[in-house]
Amino acid sequence: MKKREGYITWDEYFMGVALLSARRSKDPNTQVGACIVNTKNKIVGAGYNGLPAGCSDDEFPWAKTGDFLETKYPYICHAELNAILNNIGMDLHGCKIYTALFPCNECSKAIIQSGITEVIYLSDKYAGNDVFIASKKMLDTAGVTYRKVEARIPELTISYRENDV
Repeated sequence: MKKREGYITWDEYFMGVALLSARRSKDPNTQVGACIVNTKNKIVGAGYNGLPAGCSDDEFPWAKTGDFLETKYPYICHAELNAILNNIGMDLHGCKIYTALFPCNECSKAIIQSGITEVIYLSDKYAGNDVFIASKKMLDTAGVTYRKVEARIPELTISYRENDV
């Protein structure tokens, strides 16, 4: 008997973990997840965009527009930062981070400082925004590589039906 064919690649697997992590986000507009992987293809951190621990999801605003303090922006931790902060306590030098959206300038600072050397993203839909131009400038200067994930499959479905196992 031969091994099963059609299994997912490492990139598809880790991006899938990032996308599954995004499903934990309470943000009504944007759900982003991130997954950090070491050089041995072991997951060492994961996160999603949300409020810091101890801050109730019901007591802070989720608006995208309006007075700054009445929007989500001063309160939300991005997925990449959460993945870095949620790591299992190991040195992240040489690790890769998979993220649904290309990281902003603030997350890129944390990526660079943590020692992560590669960013794999699904979407770069805000590429023309100054925040993301600055992000790429810093990543390039620091020698952190980045690339869009190349998935062979357009989607992946997860079943919780026990008969599907």
